[in-house]
Amino acid sequence: MATAAVNMEGTGAADAMPGPFVATLVRLIRAQDSYGAWEGKADTELLAPFIVTKEQRRQMPMMADPDPDVLARLELFYNAISLSLERETGHVASPMMKMHHEGFGRVVLTMGKLVVLSKHLRDVHRFGFENIIKLEAEGQKLVDAGVDTYKTYQHVAEA
Repeated sequence: MATAAVNMEGTGAADAMPGPFVATLVRLIRAQDSYGAWEGKADTELLAPFIVTKEQRRQMPMMADPDPDVLARLELFYNAISLSLERETGHVASPMMKMHHEGFGRVVLTMGKLVVLSKHLRDVHRFGFENIIKLEAEGQKLVDAGVDTYKTYQHVAEA
């Protein structure tokens, strides 16, 4: 799938990096660049594969096997959630993802014995967000839910 330019609809240049979740995601992406190939690229350029417009989504088939690049982006997304949870709580969050080759599965994030996030995944071949703002909002929503679960059952995470 060819990626379009990052949709910054409704944002000014100052809003290019809307929040801490996207900043964490960008750090993870840059950490994978062991040869420095992405050093000169802007953050929005690195995030472009995460952006899937409504038109692009319409052109995708309803059912398809996910591309390895899409699975890698999905894994990066949940790793960024794990790192954000660790930053917020001080406890290591471990992501575990099980995917069927047809694009459905589950992701679970644990802290010790506590499951802080459990999410069923489907239509993974269509994984993406309309723009960076929506990427930040969804990521931060999952981080906040995980932090709330941790605070409610902190004793389980520390057991």
